[in-house]
Amino acid sequence: MNNSSANDIKLNAKKHKYDTQFFERYAKICLETILGEKYSRLENVDRPDLQDVFSGIGIEVTRAMDESKVAAIQMINEIAADDVLPSQYYSSKEFIKMGYSYGLVKSLYMAPSEYQYWSLAKPLKRIICNKVNKVINNFYGNFKEFGLFIFVNDEIIQKDVIDSMSLMMELQSKADAGFKNLFLYDAHFLFVCDISSFTYDKFCVSDELSNKFFNCAIHKDL
Repeated sequence: MNNSSANDIKLNAKKHKYDTQFFERYAKICLETILGEKYSRLENVDRPDLQDVFSGIGIEVTRAMDESKVAAIQMINEIAADDVLPSQYYSSKEFIKMGYSYGLVKSLYMAPSEYQYWSLAKPLKRIICNKVNKVINNFYGNFKEFGLFIFVNDEIIQKDVIDSMSLMMELQSKADAGFKNLFLYDAHFLFVCDISSFTYDKFCVSDELSNKFFNCAIHKDL
């Protein structure tokens, strides 16, 4: 990639609103690229976020992280595999006027509309409990196979994977509905967990691939 193209991508990234659809598009691209044909027909809808009605697959997408702007910016830069949100792109007044403070890395201020979105992110255990409760209460409708894709801000270790699978299995053990798959993604690795068999596969994601996912996801015409 030449310097001009790289600069254009960073400019688009600075202006982009990192809303729920951005993460859903990123997850969709990630799954279909790494896992192939099974996830190639997913559509970005709602309840759950990614759906393949023909195959009966429904995947909810969310984030597990500290509820702070610093963590939010760190996650964006991690999944982009680049510093796409530097600290001095806009002035503080410009960010406050827009309702967002992305890029003000050294500031802990979070503008109202930004907080409303990022406050939905919770630590991993709380996210799993919340989403499992929804799926067993038919919040996401009826699908043959439910999946939960979680962007994790911290490095994922084996204990995180085992603990998450154990928690999910325990929570939905007596329910008629539940998640079959859990996808944990930290921008460096994608952990694909099969809850029913209590097994998982680990896929390495290069910086180049993370950057590709990011660049595709910032465009809304997917």
